[in-house]
Amino acid sequence: MAGFRSLARQVRDPHNDLALRRYSLRKCLERFAPYGHRATWDHLCIRAGFGPEDRSPDPARLEAALDELEEARAVWLAYERDFAARRKQEKHDGLRRPGVIDDWHRLTWGGHGIAWCDDPSVHPSAPLDAVLRRLIAALERDPGDLCPVCDSTDIAWEPELTHEPFSGPLCEHCGIVVPRPVLTAEALMRIRGRGRQPALLAAAGMAAASALSA
Repeated sequence: MAGFRSLARQVRDPHNDLALRRYSLRKCLERFAPYGHRATWDHLCIRAGFGPEDRSPDPARLEAALDELEEARAVWLAYERDFAARRKQEKHDGLRRPGVIDDWHRLTWGGHGIAWCDDPSVHPSAPLDAVLRRLIAALERDPGDLCPVCDSTDIAWEPELTHEPFSGPLCEHCGIVVPRPVLTAEALMRIRGRGRQPALLAAAGMAAASALSA
């Protein structure tokens, strides 16, 4: 099975036909997809300026999408290294019981669903690396009551997510499932009392797409 770097080389190889280069980019998302496969693909297509179903996209646009994905992956791999070093030190110090961040981290193994977007068409409009930097910064400071990506307070509890843990706080502004460790206990209690509002999510997705295509 080809790894991320091997697939990235196939995307950039001008000797490969466009179908293979596009296919290789999609296969990269099986190795790293911060929003989930479908939502990350939709995000990259919007940002790079080609259609999700375009079978012959401009090679330069494919490479632009890959560049963004690689930049985000570099941010996440750096976090993974720091995380592993911290856990090793904690175990050395006798702290072997995982904390809440460790529980969340387990669900992101391989870089899949780091900032899960349950609706593939609703996701942050900022570059992937910027989103991950904001999320990591939130994980490394005290919990708050805002979405770590867009600073919105419009967070509702979604009881039927399509990704583990299958229920959780969902930002109605940018569409991510907010990691529980970045929210205070009080914020989580308040969010549990709110139901998801699909109309707001749809409107946010349309607004983001319109802004990027303008």
